[in-house]
This record gives sequence, C-alpha cells and structure tokens, in this order.
Amino acid sequence: MEGAYAANISNDAKFSVVSSIHHGISLWDLEKNALKYNWSQQQDSADNLVLVADIADNNSHAITANRHDFSLWNIKNGQSEGYWSITESSIRDVAVANNGDYLLVGQNNGKVVHITIANGHRLEFLGHQEKINAIDMLPNGRVAISGSNDFVAYVWDTVSGQVIYRFNHPSRVTMVALDPKARYAFSADSKKSANIWDLKTGELVSQLKYFNRQEIFSAVQFSPDGTKLLTGAPSRKVSVWDIATGERLTSWRVLPRDDIRPAGAVVYSVAFRDNNQVITESSSGYAELWQVNKQ
Repeated sequence: MEGAYAANISNDAKFSVVSSIHHGISLWDLEKNALKYNWSQQQDSADNLVLVADIADNNSHAITANRHDFSLWNIKNGQSEGYWSITESSIRDVAVANNGDYLLVGQNNGKVVHITIANGHRLEFLGHQEKINAIDMLPNGRVAISGSNDFVAYVWDTVSGQVIYRFNHPSRVTMVALDPKARYAFSADSKKSANIWDLKTGELVSQLKYFNRQEIFSAVQFSPDGTKLLTGAPSRKVSVWDIATGERLTSWRVLPRDDIRPAGAVVYSVAFRDNNQVITESSSGYAELWQVNKQ
C-alpha cells in the first residue's frame, strides 16, 4: 500500500477501516490479515478524499467522511446504510454509536451535529466558538465530547444538548476521547496540556508528563482494564501512559514511508488487542502489532 489518508482501528483491534490512494475505502479483518470489504465513496479529487473514519464499539458499523459527505456502512453485510452531504461547512471529525443508531459530525463552523438514524432527528451542539478539531461519543450515543480552536473541550448530553463538563485549555484543543466504558475522558491541546478526567465527576485524574516543549496527539485509546492510555502522534511516535500518574511507561515509533524525505508517518489510530498487545495504523499504510511489556 502506498500510504493512507485516514484509518480507524476498532476498539477491540479486530477490524480497521482504511482510506488509501489505490483502494478507496477498505475494511480489513486484522485477526485474519484479510481484506473484508472494499467500499466506494467517491474520491476523485482532493476535496473528496476520505479523511476521517470511525468504527462502532460493537463492530456493527463504520462511518467514513470526506470534507463534505459522510457514509454509514454495515460491517456485518458490507452494505451502505446511508450517504449524507453537508453544504454549510466542512467536516472535521466523525463518530458512530453501536448498531449505527447515532452519528456525530464535527464541523469547521464550530457546530457538532448528533443524528438519530431511526427518525432523522438532528441535534446541533452550539457551545463552541471556533472550528471543531476532534469529537467522540460513548457507544450508546448518549454522551459526546468535542474539542475546538476556542481552547475548550465540552462533554455534553446528546439528548438535551446540555453541557455536562467544560474543560478549559491554554491553547487549541486538538484531541479528545471518551473511554468506551465511560470511566474517563481525555483532552489535549496544541501546547503543553494533555489531561485525563474522571467521567463520573469531571475531576482531573492525571496530566500526561512529557519533557518536550509540546506533544501533539493524532490517536488515543484507553486500555480495557482502565489502567493505561495509548497515544499516537504525527511524529510516528506511539506511547503507553499510566492513567493514575500520567507517567509514560514506554514508547516506540511506527514504520515510516520510504518514499518521503525525511521519512515520516502520522499515527492515525491505535488500539489494545488486549492489555498487553496493541495495534497501530499509520499513514505509511502499515498495520503493526506491538507487545507492551507488563509493568
């Protein structure tokens, strides 16, 4: 594979959806290392490239999006279950709930739209003042998190649109995530602050401790047992952190693309296969399996 534009690994590391130069959108069975489906969402120009994707926590559905359109796919039978276009703005990030029941779309105009598939109901969350950079949603679709250039990450109720928690940052919020088991939230900015929050109380659990002037994160995942956080970065770097303390336990770098100088790769997605093995997917087009030593 000559590289990928986007990739998302399922939370249990069994599947990944990849948007690539030659194959369009592919769904891979990572346990068999086999191509399961090739999906066609028109990608005939730079504007049409699928740049974000998400897989439901129970592996029922995937959502893929380019700047203006998004598609819902059934992983069980490979069929498309809907195609939508957004005209008022461009798409920055997407998420899908279990069984494809709810979709979440973060936009350039600061809106986050929560869509109920059964009846087409759309709830617009208007809390942000500037463009959305990252979103996530619990598997049941009831709680969302969104991070924006306005220095704020909000956790909010997708039925009422009410803010549950507001997490302020010193700079643009570039990455957010929710633990699928609803224990934690994560929010990180473009400067120096990456925080793990208690989703039940909104209290700070820990701040990631790093010595660089800054670390930018392009992928985040909580471990099944709730003790570790896995992150990927645009610098090929993958790190495992202790949730309780914020200490980095270990780190490594994914394979670069050979045809790029300097050789580089963005880590698009990371997932725990179990508490000791992780899978990464990067712009180099490789899915890589890593052993995390027990601490």
